[in-house]
Amino acid sequence: MRGRGEDLTRPRKERRGLGIHYDTDAFGQFSEAIARFLGTARYLVFQTVLIAVWIIFNTIVPESWRFDPYGRGLVLLTLLLSLQASYAAPLILLAQNRQERRDRAQSSTDRRVAERTQSDTEFLARELASVRLALGDMVTTEDLDDRLEKLTEAVETLSRQLESGSSTRPAEPRSRRAAG
Repeated sequence: MRGRGEDLTRPRKERRGLGIHYDTDAFGQFSEAIARFLGTARYLVFQTVLIAVWIIFNTIVPESWRFDPYGRGLVLLTLLLSLQASYAAPLILLAQNRQERRDRAQSSTDRRVAERTQSDTEFLARELASVRLALGDMVTTEDLDDRLEKLTEAVETLSRQLESGSSTRPAEPRSRRAAG
């Protein structure tokens, strides 16, 4: 068999980091929880109090008790804040990316629902228009009343004419006249 360099029809084997396997969904939920916590006023107050206590402790207590002397520029505090920032930023970005994917999926669902709703609305509008057209051709009770009145008048007129004798006898069929 030829190697990957010679045979481009076979895909390359998947590379999986350093052999470290983890649940991306669980890690994503973890990062979202951290991002939610870092974005609260409670966290800001907690961090501010911790830094204030750190600085006060390392400036007021005797020099033998200080673990991060102010004279050296609070190197340990700077290191801890840098580490926090270096982990917080990617976790926040990961949480934002997951939220963006959820928003995109929700937007896609909303778009499909809107298209379906618009299609249904257009169908119902066409159906309503056809019902209106069909009802426009239908005879109304008013039309029937007018026709019945006219027929009644015609019947009354004919009956008056027959009663008064002004009407002539109906004509006999031609075949009888010719034979007679």
